[in-house]
Amino acid sequence: IGVGLVGFGLFFLLFGMLLYFDSVLLAFGNILFLSGLVFIIGFKRTFSFFFQRPKMKGTSFFLGGIVIVLMRWPLLGMLLEAYGFLNLFR
Repeated sequence: IGVGLVGFGLFFLLFGMLLYFDSVLLAFGNILFLSGLVFIIGFKRTFSFFFQRPKMKGTSFFLGGIVIVLMRWPLLGMLLEAYGFLNLFR
């Protein structure tokens, strides 16, 4: 279930970007991606991954970008998410 949710989340994110940053598709993709991540590795490990002391800057940008996308500012939100994603997974 988790891999399918992550796959659909990435699909909706890509599709939302192809349709000139459609905020509804991007928000749906973000929600599916995060819920799939929780299904794959569990809630406790997801929480501990995102809220480690050295990764707080990346987490704040990533989750802040999701909030900005949900507030219908998709371009700015995706830029913040991309920066946070790079900081989290490097």
